[in-house]
Amino acid sequence: MADDKKHAEIDAALVRQLADILNETDLTEVEVERGDLRIRVAREITVNAAPVQYAAAPAPVAAAPTAAAAPAAMPSDPATIVARAGEEVKSPMVGTAYLQASPEAPAFVQPGDKVKKGQTLLIVEAMKTMNPIQAPRDGVVLDILVGDAQPVEFGEPLVLLEA
Repeated sequence: MADDKKHAEIDAALVRQLADILNETDLTEVEVERGDLRIRVAREITVNAAPVQYAAAPAPVAAAPTAAAAPAAMPSDPATIVARAGEEVKSPMVGTAYLQASPEAPAFVQPGDKVKKGQTLLIVEAMKTMNPIQAPRDGVVLDILVGDAQPVEFGEPLVLLEA
């Protein structure tokens, strides 16, 4: 019983901190995961006193990683779909993805590039902090699944590495 009360106090404090972050920034949603505890705080945005409606995107399916590449049309050739199967590098946070260090700089990686473990693939900006997303292992970039300056969600596939 005392352990449950302790978790409730910790959760309430964390929720208050997350709500403060929302109030101090232009974010509409923030999510934190610690072990099996997952807390998501969101606020509704109103425009001219009418709430803005958001539709939840379906979660990517592990058996079909190409479904996560919404901007690109799905290829009709099954061989093309099989060729795109690989390891997804996912976003560790909510933010904005940038494919290069600055607008005039070249992209960190292109499809077909060989990368080394720890090499920067792209950047996710969250709360004015640039967070490099690094290659989890040596490999070849099969595809970049997000566009430059595109908002990304926690767990969203960003880059596809060869399997």
